[in-house]
Amino acid sequence: MAKLADIKAPISEEMQRFEPKFKMHLSSKVPLVDRVMGYMVKRKGKQMRPILVFLSAKLLGEVNESTYRGASLIVLMHTATLVHDDVVDDSDMRRGFFSINALWKNKVAVLIGDYLLSRVLLLAVETKEYALLEHVSGAVKAMSEGELLQIEKARKLDITEEVYYEVIQQKTASLIETCCVVGASSVHADEASVAKLREIGRHLGLAFQIKDDLFDFEKVNLTGKPAGIDIKEQKMTLPLIHALTEATPKQRKYIIRTIKKHHDRPKKVQEVVDFVRHSGGLDYARLRMEEHITKAKDLLYTFPGSDVRDSFESLLEFTVARKK
Repeated sequence: MAKLADIKAPISEEMQRFEPKFKMHLSSKVPLVDRVMGYMVKRKGKQMRPILVFLSAKLLGEVNESTYRGASLIVLMHTATLVHDDVVDDSDMRRGFFSINALWKNKVAVLIGDYLLSRVLLLAVETKEYALLEHVSGAVKAMSEGELLQIEKARKLDITEEVYYEVIQQKTASLIETCCVVGASSVHADEASVAKLREIGRHLGLAFQIKDDLFDFEKVNLTGKPAGIDIKEQKMTLPLIHALTEATPKQRKYIIRTIKKHHDRPKKVQEVVDFVRHSGGLDYARLRMEEHITKAKDLLYTFPGSDVRDSFESLLEFTVARKK
């Protein structure tokens, strides 16, 4: 598996230039905001989303100021949603570090998320990047609707595979496909190429979420979250949905009742994890994940060969091979 450093090689200069440009959008005259922003910058993740923006742009043209602004819009918006997500999920950890709400409490976390969203709007309006703002705003809308749909369905635990895909298309894939669209749009690519990049991003986003689902059933979880947390939060993931589909009516009834009534008991959560592992749920999810990556690669191969395309392909492979 290629390392992220290798994947970033064709866009290394662009990524280096991006860092100070992005940090400019985080500054504030309010000391508390500056402290929180400083903490967030230090614990940045894999930077997959800005990498996608720059790879998409460079695949189809030359990176320009619009590309840098697009990447900033994406990262600002994504960071805001993560801060709000941790409040919604009452999560104390993010990427192996304490979350904002764990350190500064919910009130500050919500306001920091709002502040980041305001920076998205200001950046787009001040630079007249209205088309990019439209793409990013569409992703925020889809992500919010996806989360709400998941919450609604979690009450009854009646999510089918079809509904599951609807949820993850909105809450995860929408942002990743938007990264590709923003990158392509920033270099004024033709509509057909933008549409292809959107579809590549969609398949990548679906595979990314399925990989996250699989992490929840691993004995050693390196994501910074404990194994079984999706079950504790009564989230219906693809491995669990498939396992329930293959179960007998009696098994299905027992597992659903366990998730509803005993999701806060570690032994019962482990029982559900073991049920999914032994029911073929993990193998099925891996198969679906690989199918999405294959579809993304097939579309990618329609573009001319280059070091950028090779890195894009490596990023697709990295998504499903990553350990956290």
